[in-house]
Amino acid sequence: MRRHGRNHSGVIEPVYARRLALQPIPALRLPEGETSPEAVYRFIHDELMLDGSSRLNLATFVTTWMEPEADKLMAETFDKNLIDKDEYPRTAEIELRCVSIVAALFHAEGLSETDPTRATGVSTVGSSEAVMLGGLALKWRWRAARKAAGRDSSRPNLVMGSNVQVVWEKFCRYFDVEPKYLPMEPGRYVITPEQVREAVDENTIGVVAILGTTYSGEFEPVAEIASTLDDLAAAGGPDVPIHVDAASGGFVAPFLHPDLQWDFRIARVASINVSGHKFGLSYPGIGFVVWRAPEFLPEGLVFRVDYLGGDMPTFTLNFSRPGSQVVAQYYNFLRLGRAGYRSVMSALRNTALEVSARLAKIEHLRVITDGSDIPVLTFEVTGEPGFTVFDISHELRARGWQVPAYPMPQGAEDVAVLRIVVREGFSADLGTILCDDIEKVCAWLKSRGGGSSNERHFAH
Repeated sequence: MRRHGRNHSGVIEPVYARRLALQPIPALRLPEGETSPEAVYRFIHDELMLDGSSRLNLATFVTTWMEPEADKLMAETFDKNLIDKDEYPRTAEIELRCVSIVAALFHAEGLSETDPTRATGVSTVGSSEAVMLGGLALKWRWRAARKAAGRDSSRPNLVMGSNVQVVWEKFCRYFDVEPKYLPMEPGRYVITPEQVREAVDENTIGVVAILGTTYSGEFEPVAEIASTLDDLAAAGGPDVPIHVDAASGGFVAPFLHPDLQWDFRIARVASINVSGHKFGLSYPGIGFVVWRAPEFLPEGLVFRVDYLGGDMPTFTLNFSRPGSQVVAQYYNFLRLGRAGYRSVMSALRNTALEVSARLAKIEHLRVITDGSDIPVLTFEVTGEPGFTVFDISHELRARGWQVPAYPMPQGAEDVAVLRIVVREGFSADLGTILCDDIEKVCAWLKSRGGGSSNERHFAH
């Protein structure tokens, strides 16, 4: 095996005169022989250059930049299996600390400043796993209550808006729960307390309220929904808990909207999920789900295993995963603290507001959400300029920007928008450049009579 780029005559070859550059790689099957590590690295590295730049990907909520010290800590802990708590006790302790920090941030009950095990929750691989666990806890508690009352427990349903992320649809399908979607309408892209009141019944395991929707970045009215459910229960109706999907807003609201009532300060909120790899400012994939108190997590969902060296409770869907994501999140918690998170979120919101104010001045564009709730803004095309949001998205991609265009959810499908997620690493200067490009693209599209989009976009 040649490791130093020499041919059979002992002559050093240029890098791109080696076999990998001259012959196709067996990409779909294992190659017959070995290849030098530097050659394989260069082959994969070169192919990945064809990906878009993650820093210019304004479609994703996921963090695309961390400090070098966090990168170093992650590299040092890639090999630690987070589930093996007996072998890696300090990594396990760090996970408990992170869960405790999140639970305290959301005002969970009965916490101790010295005992992290008092917090009821767990780290997950993003909010998708956290949603599954939160939903399962709702279902199991509802089922236990129904059986204790001698009532049928075969037809559970979950009430939520048509604006939920697809993971909620997956939960309902995977775990046999009927989804009851509340429709949106043009100009309103969150659910209302009135819709919730009409939808819940004795088979409802819970109501999902979103803190920072994927479609528009808005907060749903958690406190108002809870008040409506309180009144309904007091009048003899079903007593329905709330799960808050705070995947996007859970690390924003405590710092930008500290007085907003949405978390465990509301008695009807049973559980909350949040993504550390979104505005928690960590690389993917890290999330958390926390419960108000231990009684809100059914014991039947907790498994105990002893084949890794010690008795270990576990209630995640995944088993083995690296400890690096938890370590990265803990780095952020220690590095930033409340003041740091408040500073970062304020800067991101200011950039979002500046961008939305600039976009509002461009002819034929109308801002729908300006980034006031979380640093996410959406805008649509108005009038008849001869082009659509899909044309704008296409032309921006040619300039390096990835700005998604999509129709709004059920009930408002005729409205199509573009969304910009302002994340750490997206500076005010980049915002100015983006606005310049959007203005140029709109002017160019109008001058040529529009783009190439058509109604098929709405079919997706």
